[in-house]
Amino acid sequence: MTLATPKLLDALGESAREAGEAILQIVRQGFDVERKSDASPVTVADRAAEAVILEALRSHAPGVPVIAEEEVAAGRIPHHDGIFFLVDPLDGTKEFIRGGDDYTVNIGLVEHGQPVMGVIFAPATGHLHLGIADRGAWIEAGGPRRAIHCRDLGEERMAVASKSHLSQATVDYLEHAFGGHVPERASVGSSLKFCILAEGHADIYPRLSPTMEWDTAAGHAVLIGAGGRVDGPDGERLEYGKRAYFNPGFVATAGWKAPSIGHYMPSDAG
Repeated sequence: MTLATPKLLDALGESAREAGEAILQIVRQGFDVERKSDASPVTVADRAAEAVILEALRSHAPGVPVIAEEEVAAGRIPHHDGIFFLVDPLDGTKEFIRGGDDYTVNIGLVEHGQPVMGVIFAPATGHLHLGIADRGAWIEAGGPRRAIHCRDLGEERMAVASKSHLSQATVDYLEHAFGGHVPERASVGSSLKFCILAEGHADIYPRLSPTMEWDTAAGHAVLIGAGGRVDGPDGERLEYGKRAYFNPGFVATAGWKAPSIGHYMPSDAG
């Protein structure tokens, strides 16, 4: 029996909104930037948003382990038996620090290696994306919730890529994937790249550099709900609960099977 119910999805959406408001309060107050042990940036906004989400999950899904980015950084990693939440309280911290709009709050639910439910909230725009794998995906953007769907692969091709991690290898892969034609590209930060695919605005999102599972679980679930897919470097569906919750790379599409990215990844990516 799955925990992925519409009732819990609504609760996660509200929790993400509350975390987003905590972030916006800190934006209004001003903040300093710290560095974690891996040199990645972190702010008080990350920690405040995560605290809101952890408290909400204890209420809405008591007893379900939570793997959250800042908790992991502090060495607090709960044991789980294959069912757990993955939380990135502020995805796109670099964009957030630069004053950009494309940062998000991500909450994903994983069951037996696959993300089954996810919510992504963009505090700067107020847009909320929600999804339950194989059941649907939706957006709330200043009006009633409406369903979203991936588009069919047509003559006009669009790729979405990271603002911070676009490489020549990514360009080479896209040329290979589309038979020598390099598609138009849209660059955006955070998990919003998954949302662009889920809304039917693009066809592919390859990521040849590492991420962590909390970066991708919510977006993966939304995309699957919209009819898309996400494969690992071996060409098989991307699994969760891996060692250290590490993703060496992946390719997300609007539902079609893309070539494996393995050949194009750095030799030390895994």
